[in-house]
Amino acid sequence: MDDNSKLIVALLEKATDYGKTSYELGKLKAFEILADIGSSILPQSIAIGIIALFMLFFNLGIAFWLGELLGKTYLGFAAVAAFYGFSGIIFRVFLHKWIKERNNNYIIKMLHK
Repeated sequence: MDDNSKLIVALLEKATDYGKTSYELGKLKAFEILADIGSSILPQSIAIGIIALFMLFFNLGIAFWLGELLGKTYLGFAAVAAFYGFSGIIFRVFLHKWIKERNNNYIIKMLHK
């Protein structure tokens, strides 16, 4: 009877160790996935920021140039705003679902890596 008790205690200790090890392994895998996602998001964010600054100044230049052609500065800004309003409607109607699916697939792919 004493041998059975020792065996059960040893088995429970090994099961506890296995559970703790599995938990730690799960945490490490989650940290690896989060680090991978974070490391891919940071360079993309920097590139998007640089492109956004370029587009800002480019659009200001176009707005001032169109305003000069049209005779009133505000008309140039209105023309650029109308272009982006029209582009936004086209994006929402035709491309929103496609881009959302691509982003979802990318995130799922990164999580299952």
